[in-house]
Amino acid sequence: MFFSLIIPVYNRPEEVDELLESLSKSNYNKDFEVVIIEDGSSVKCEDIVRKYESKLTISYYYKDNSGPGDSRNYGMKKAKGDYFIIFDSDCIIPAEYLTEVDKALKQNYVDCFGGPDRALDSFSDIQKAINFAMTSFLTTGGIRGGSEKIDKFQPRSFNMGLSRKGFEASNGFGNIHPGEDPDLSIRLWNLGFETKLFLNAYVYHKRRIDWDKFSIQVNKFGKARPILNSWYPKYNKLTFFFPSVFIVGFAVAVVSLIFNFDLLLKLYFVYFLVLFLVSTYQNKSIKIGYLSVVAVWKQFYGYGIGFIESFIKIIILKKKPQNAFPELFFKV
Repeated sequence: MFFSLIIPVYNRPEEVDELLESLSKSNYNKDFEVVIIEDGSSVKCEDIVRKYESKLTISYYYKDNSGPGDSRNYGMKKAKGDYFIIFDSDCIIPAEYLTEVDKALKQNYVDCFGGPDRALDSFSDIQKAINFAMTSFLTTGGIRGGSEKIDKFQPRSFNMGLSRKGFEASNGFGNIHPGEDPDLSIRLWNLGFETKLFLNAYVYHKRRIDWDKFSIQVNKFGKARPILNSWYPKYNKLTFFFPSVFIVGFAVAVVSLIFNFDLLLKLYFVYFLVLFLVSTYQNKSIKIGYLSVVAVWKQFYGYGIGFIESFIKIIILKKKPQNAFPELFFKV
């Protein structure tokens, strides 16, 4: 099996440098190729790519900006492999990653897989806090950290494998972003393909992001979910409503203080205390424990508000998603 590593990038040459450096240290004993797709960047990474031409089989393509999904599709069309592995540019890849993927595919082949993400010790405190918020079982149910139901897993495109057969049958990613990865997973299921979680195929996801960008990102996640629910009602889950219920419940808890009823607010306090203690223990840092509470609040608030807005516009008012939220759709 020949792997083609597909990496779209937009104005992030430093990330590409770190990612390629990590891939150059791979212990995989077979050939593989790296395909870099520059998605209309004004700050290009072509010079960075040249640094690794003697260490990696690598190709570089520049195209007009059309979003990460279309750029991944572009890269898969250019690639030579029979199995594609897709990374975000802000990932660092462990040396054993490809070896673990090869082993897992030989043991239990699937046409699409996803892997978890972790944080390196070198990451900033905010990056570690956001990683906790995005991966902890206490927040997302662990869907990014590796504890979602293993045999019905929706791979995330920061760490995802897709066979050429699966790509050609599905036509790859759609033009919604975010939400293009669950959209692809569901279309693959409907075509009869299987997806699976490979627990040992993890990456270090750096997420070069600040609080404002994180809030915008999770708000878009919330807006995308009712759109996906409207497209694929069979795969709707009650858990998708949890952040919105959490935010509304918190508002109710605050208002309840007027009536001298503080039980709800105490329950929220206990939840955030548990988050603080678990993150502090996992990261061995009180500061990261505190920042994790901030990250989780921003995550729930941003996602919850975005979900409510989208639910009203898409599910209740029956607006066309492209008209209701044009910022979620790239023109290709």
